[in-house]
Amino acid sequence: MSAKLGEILVRENLLSAGQLRDALNYQRENGGRLGFNLIKLGFVSDEMITAVLSRQYGVPSVNLDLFDIDDAVIRLIPREVADKYSVLPLSRVGATLTLAMVDPTNVFAMDDIKFMTGLNIEPVVVSEAGVQEAIAKYYNQTKEIELASAAVPLVEFANGNGVENGNNSSFNQSPLMTLDQLDFEDGFGSDLEVLATDDDEIDVSNMTRMSEDAPVVRLVNVLLVDSLRRGASDIHIEPYEKDLRIRFRIDGLLYDVMHPPMRMRDALISRIKIMSKLDISEKRLPQDGRIKIKLKVDGGRPRELDFRVSSLPTLFGEKVVMRLLDKEKLMLDMTKLGFEEESLVKFKRNISRPYGMVLVTGPTGSGKTNTLYSALQSLNTVDTNIMTAEDPVEFNLAGINQVQMKEQIGLNFAAALRSFLRQDPNIILVGEIRDFETAEIAIKAALTGHLVLSTLHTNDAPSTISRLMNMGIEPFLVATSVNLIQAQRLIRRICSECKTENPLPAEALLEVGFTADEAKTLRTFKGTGCDKCNNTGYKGRVGLYEVLEITDDVRELILVGASALELRKKAIEDGMITLRESGLHKIRNGVTTLEEVVRETVA
Repeated sequence: MSAKLGEILVRENLLSAGQLRDALNYQRENGGRLGFNLIKLGFVSDEMITAVLSRQYGVPSVNLDLFDIDDAVIRLIPREVADKYSVLPLSRVGATLTLAMVDPTNVFAMDDIKFMTGLNIEPVVVSEAGVQEAIAKYYNQTKEIELASAAVPLVEFANGNGVENGNNSSFNQSPLMTLDQLDFEDGFGSDLEVLATDDDEIDVSNMTRMSEDAPVVRLVNVLLVDSLRRGASDIHIEPYEKDLRIRFRIDGLLYDVMHPPMRMRDALISRIKIMSKLDISEKRLPQDGRIKIKLKVDGGRPRELDFRVSSLPTLFGEKVVMRLLDKEKLMLDMTKLGFEEESLVKFKRNISRPYGMVLVTGPTGSGKTNTLYSALQSLNTVDTNIMTAEDPVEFNLAGINQVQMKEQIGLNFAAALRSFLRQDPNIILVGEIRDFETAEIAIKAALTGHLVLSTLHTNDAPSTISRLMNMGIEPFLVATSVNLIQAQRLIRRICSECKTENPLPAEALLEVGFTADEAKTLRTFKGTGCDKCNNTGYKGRVGLYEVLEITDDVRELILVGASALELRKKAIEDGMITLRESGLHKIRNGVTTLEEVVRETVA
């Protein structure tokens, strides 16, 4: 387009060939569109450019100075979208939106705005300088939008036990807050900046300016900051037919925290998708992205945080889940994860072996990544080449070569593993063994002098053997390659601030696995609820670990095709601490409650 515009101007004697050369040289050095640079250099006027563009594109040109655009029309398109595409909504007549554009041939911009607004787009051409001035003028005027009708009720609680819409919860909340209050109280979101990711660069000052423009942007900032304050691991934004619900997952449990007005649904989800570089026009397919922010909380030092974003089409709109990846919560000291001493000795012994496979199993959110990162950190020395294939890479670890999987271009776990074997690795981490191909290559790597760490989704350690065989791996390969299998869960810790003794009947203790003597003398505890733990009685989490070391006896059972039940019996005979027994240890030590252990384990 640039060369063609220059040719038209020269052909119509509006610009000399020398001026065009100077402008093109200036453009190469400073970037930007040719028309904008011609105006900046004083070679042509704003009106001349728009007249030429109008003839070039075959669409009308307008002078934005002659327009007085209504606030309701401006609010149809968020500020960040207007800046991104250099567009401005001018007027709406029925189902048609007249849109001022610098490049009326940009069909991606028109499609995005059509999906966002639900209106047909009628483009008119304007100069870049003119549209930038108008964007600054009109979007700054709309900062004072009336917010009284946009109340955001938080759950009201009495004595720490709340009821909202008939749903019981034990999460303590503020009584009521509106969006305009959220923008000013306690500096919510005021110290939040959106940072550039590796794939794209963002003008941080521009994003900071945008965060002052609309209530929905401030609401997103509040959600991100408040999730960190409350110690949440995930934010769930869920649209229903007549309700929009926002929940936080704190210490493994979901709590209802907010019900914004339904009219904010599309704008709220679009804002999150823009921040995470997702396609806001695509609402029919799941998408995954990432938000990187820098913020201060309660006057503390600035912190950088990552949010992993997943959108999923549901019956009444897109559900969005944002997982907080906080490096400060990553526990890399294995002695503090909650291992029993005997289990930790077995785990350390097997990750220190020069070859073989160590598998960590458990459901989503059971701390598998933290355990594997802790293992890698203890093995990360200058004489060791460590390669990881992850989906996604949750935390960057210095000195470790981490590879992000990209299924859409064919970079999956199996393809990455094949490449790793040509990269002279000592230790390989595979994020998850999902299929036969990945399992086969991982086992071959373990049999050819490499230490392989990976995860599987199974209920306990012994059943992992059956899972590998069900994938198609031969028993002799499993028996010779696997050194150790560890199953784990996360349970909530009793809050140290409100911890108090809570005697339990002997029958309850006997039922979960304590001996008769222990049931008579055991002291049990619970949290009564305080401000520090949001009146839940729990603060933080600790791991339960079931570590199955593959001994010679266990290998023989695998070779003859023994069931998971037979393997489990043999492992217990050899001294394996089960998940339930690990939980009983935590109860004896006053770390957690009987209810938590029963919720996550079976006898």
